[in-house]
Amino acid sequence: MTTALACTDLAKRYGRRYVIDGVTFAVEASTFLSLLGPSGSGKSTLLRLICGFERPQRGEIALFGRTVATPTYHLPPERRNLALVFQDGALWPHLTALENVRFALRRRGLPRREEAVLARAVLDRVGLGFAADRYPHQLSGGEQQRVGLARALVARPPLILFDEPLSALDAELREQLRVEIATLVRESGATAIYVTHDQQEAFALGDRVGVLKDGRLIQLADPQHLYARPASRFVAAFTGVAGELRGRVLGCSERPDRRFDLRLDLGGGRRLVGVGEEPLSPGAAAVCCVRPSAVWPVGEQAANLRAVVRECAFSGAGWRYALELEGGGLLAGVAGSEPLRLGEVVGVAFDPHHCHVFADDAREAPPATGGSVDAADNSSRPAKEGVVR
Repeated sequence: MTTALACTDLAKRYGRRYVIDGVTFAVEASTFLSLLGPSGSGKSTLLRLICGFERPQRGEIALFGRTVATPTYHLPPERRNLALVFQDGALWPHLTALENVRFALRRRGLPRREEAVLARAVLDRVGLGFAADRYPHQLSGGEQQRVGLARALVARPPLILFDEPLSALDAELREQLRVEIATLVRESGATAIYVTHDQQEAFALGDRVGVLKDGRLIQLADPQHLYARPASRFVAAFTGVAGELRGRVLGCSERPDRRFDLRLDLGGGRRLVGVGEEPLSPGAAAVCCVRPSAVWPVGEQAANLRAVVRECAFSGAGWRYALELEGGGLLAGVAGSEPLRLGEVVGVAFDPHHCHVFADDAREAPPATGGSVDAADNSSRPAKEGVVR
């Protein structure tokens, strides 16, 4: 397949601080790639390098086999044959919705009537045919984003970049536009690079997901693999955990999939089994990142551990609990089908396949924000890191 985008040892710094440092990856044509990370991880800077708003201090960017950026060569953004959808829509305030969309066709030299026909057709496709003659200030936030999406799609660019386009919208509208973006981009056959700090958004949209931290690409894989086999404690925490439990390694044994079963002593006679990507020696300090899908309340006789119910809330599809383990440790976002009484003591069972164990390294701090991702946790197939398929 054709490689749409290739970044090789890419680096960008402001002053002495590198905001992008040694990023290497490739994206195949017609792939939807989500770039996920907390604020300050370098997501938007990477996008600006790709589209040409910034120049790299090191490395190379190639689009469809053509080099567009090195430290000594820079192809201007308007010659890179791509489109960018901004967080705020970035519409021309003095142009109507139709004129904003037509603006993207100007460089194609089409007859004005054909321009208008194409622009109206794509406005109809995003559900805004009725608003063609309205100005941006006459449109809601969601309508402005639809116009921005229409403008990006109308010229049928082979590459579309999205810079957190839904972050300013309410939850219901975010979900609606997320579905529209996924549908329209895939119908167009374009390659998409979508920057977000929202884990659910990244997983729902991306054929592949890349996680950035401090300007580095920590892991790149399909969503199921990323969720089932996080490469680090940071990746696990940022893609959704109920909580972290610390302990000491009691034993380690290799699995058929080349991972390791790790038996942990949590203190106070409590034991837990999890899975790690690397072996750990007996006695080593470890952290177990517990996915919400790994925990469920059971009768005390069948329990691994016991916990006190600290919170119980109805979520629509069921109940969500916060459970404080006896001996220490809080697990939030645990799902169940029945309400539990606050203060009630319950047994807690764990699925070791969804308990990810890492060495307790103080440098591998969890992200400031995390969240639960309701993703399928059924992939154990290794992915080739660094290449987006």
